[in-house]
Amino acid sequence: MVVIGGGIAGCASAYYLAKRGVRVVLLEKGRLAGEQSSRAWGFVRQQDRHPAELPLMVAANKIWRGLEDELGADLEWTQGGMLALARDGEELAHYEQRARLEQAAGADSRMIAPAQVRSLLPQLEQPVLGALHTPSDGHAHPEKSTLALAAAAGRMGADVIEHCAAERLVIQGGRVTGVLTGRGEIKADAVLCAAGVHATKICRMAGLELPVRSVRSTACATAPIPHFTRLAVRGLDLAFRQTRGGNLILGRVSDGSADYDITLEAFRHVRWFLPNFFKNREMLRLHLGRPLLADLARALPGAPAWFRARRHPFAHTVDMEPRPNLRTAEFNRRAFERLFPSLGEIRIERVWAGVIDTLPDLIPVLGATEVEGFYLATGFSGHGFAMGPIVGQLMAALITEGAAPFDLHPFRFSRFREGKIGKARVLR
Repeated sequence: MVVIGGGIAGCASAYYLAKRGVRVVLLEKGRLAGEQSSRAWGFVRQQDRHPAELPLMVAANKIWRGLEDELGADLEWTQGGMLALARDGEELAHYEQRARLEQAAGADSRMIAPAQVRSLLPQLEQPVLGALHTPSDGHAHPEKSTLALAAAAGRMGADVIEHCAAERLVIQGGRVTGVLTGRGEIKADAVLCAAGVHATKICRMAGLELPVRSVRSTACATAPIPHFTRLAVRGLDLAFRQTRGGNLILGRVSDGSADYDITLEAFRHVRWFLPNFFKNREMLRLHLGRPLLADLARALPGAPAWFRARRHPFAHTVDMEPRPNLRTAEFNRRAFERLFPSLGEIRIERVWAGVIDTLPDLIPVLGATEVEGFYLATGFSGHGFAMGPIVGQLMAALITEGAAPFDLHPFRFSRFREGKIGKARVLR
């Protein structure tokens, strides 16, 4: 069994497969947790999930509560609750509907009044009409969590190999039989692709088309300030949590919160993405520049030797640092100071960007494909960190038993061929 991708979905899948006694090889083209799984905000939320994701996240929340003990590792897990602030009647009505939906699914979400918001966040100086509160939600350290799952997989017998890319899938008679890497071929009767933004290229090795788009998201961490909350909070243009060390992790949840770099891939599957692009266009800033020029250079016949993407499809992506949007970081800083002026000025200590694998309907692909033995766990559209442990359990059950304990029909790969995708709105 080969798992491609050393993010949290791949590491969790390798761990739970190895725990079931499966001989697993986990391949990561760069370093483990080197991409989006170390760059997430760290929220573990049941709140405001797509209805299809909600049952999975209720189960994932229960896993997170005991995951530090299970893995024997410090994940900085903090079950401080999640608070979504409503600034106007439209947001309030949305959260009221969400509270009913989440309660029906088994979450402890409930609406609270402005006075209760003030009791939870007494330093907040902006008015709100209410909030959605989920006390069992929490947050954790993304990189520590991913690496702990990889380490646990190794202790269970998995071979965890960094800096080793999957260059070709070996397929015979309509089923996968192995993976060709720069270090040779690995025989396998099953392959799980958990490659995030790179899953499209892996799928093409199997003759499949997966419509993934890459969205660049910027976040930042401040210098430590005195502890004032264990909550994870979003609303009023900002999302934030406070780490155990006192740093604030800040993300933007207003118009212009993400960057979209136009590349050659942007022109594929346009019909799938246009409806949701127009629905969410105010959230995205479009950029036409270096990424497109680099793609064109790699695609030209006789491209320079240093453009080796044809022979090594991921060579130009290994250990690359996405360019953060410094204006977003400054927006986050000012937004926090506006909401909490009594906490004084804050100083940005670190800014980074991550590249999110986005599918047209903003929910992942989980399950088998038309190629026997080839499975997908990808396209999490910014929701993947919190789902990592439950995805690992589901994929391990599906691969070893042929069935998963949850309904994975909404996440099927074939929905794109069937044309069965709906419109979805990006979370604010």
